[in-house]
Amino acid sequence: MQAIEHQAPAVRMQRTRGTARLAIRHLDGRTRLGRLYQEGAAKIRLPQTHNGPALDAVLINTSGGLTDGDRFNWSIDIGQDARAIITTQACEKIYRALDGSARIDTRITVGSGAALSWLPQETILFDRSALTRRLEIDLAPDAGLLLIEPVIFGRQAMGESVRQAHFADRWRIRRDGRLLHAEDLRLSGDMGTLLAKNSVTGSAIAMATLLFVHKAAGDLVEPLRALLPATQCGVSAIRSSVGERLVIRAVAPGGLALRKALVPAIDHCNRILTGTGLPKIWNI
Repeated sequence: MQAIEHQAPAVRMQRTRGTARLAIRHLDGRTRLGRLYQEGAAKIRLPQTHNGPALDAVLINTSGGLTDGDRFNWSIDIGQDARAIITTQACEKIYRALDGSARIDTRITVGSGAALSWLPQETILFDRSALTRRLEIDLAPDAGLLLIEPVIFGRQAMGESVRQAHFADRWRIRRDGRLLHAEDLRLSGDMGTLLAKNSVTGSAIAMATLLFVHKAAGDLVEPLRALLPATQCGVSAIRSSVGERLVIRAVAPGGLALRKALVPAIDHCNRILTGTGLPKIWNI
């Protein structure tokens, strides 16, 4: 009699879900919490900083990191005349993926006369990780925005290297319904070969883009160049019928070097926009 082979059922891996929505309003001369909803591993905390007129919010992923199949959705609404600084509790770690990609979707609206500094800490990609990220921001005609997204391919201090990975990052920033700024970055496959290209990072493992949307953005090119290391950063101002913006591109041999290079510029722009110093977790 032929033996019957029994195959164990495929194990369905547990995956993380997180959804959070935050509304910030300007009431009675102060910026205050308007609404907060959080579900799953997505949490938001509002520390009492007494650091100026802006409200601080900290985004938290309680799962400790992301892998394939994990899904996060953040929704932020900054009301008229409100001021806010939003950051993350820690670096977002993207771990090895078995099948598919982790996904983070963020939708932000900034109302008339309002200002937002979007300052998440670094995203760290590990070997064989996969991340798809989408950022949609809608600005009122006179709203201001400071945006930074730093990315690190492996932790230099831990001796890590990223040989294979997938990273897709899409930004769409609109002002009064019209497209102001768009980014589409896709790095997939052999990271060593890709990062070695001068058109990518020239073998640097840390990179960041800073975007500053403000009426005075065009006047800040030279002051910011004076604050940044010329060999690691480039600064440009862009004017269009939709508005004025300043863009900084930065690369560095590691995460600490990247942060040291960028913090003076981030702090300078943030004080202009919100009248507030950087959150303590951004201090070096």
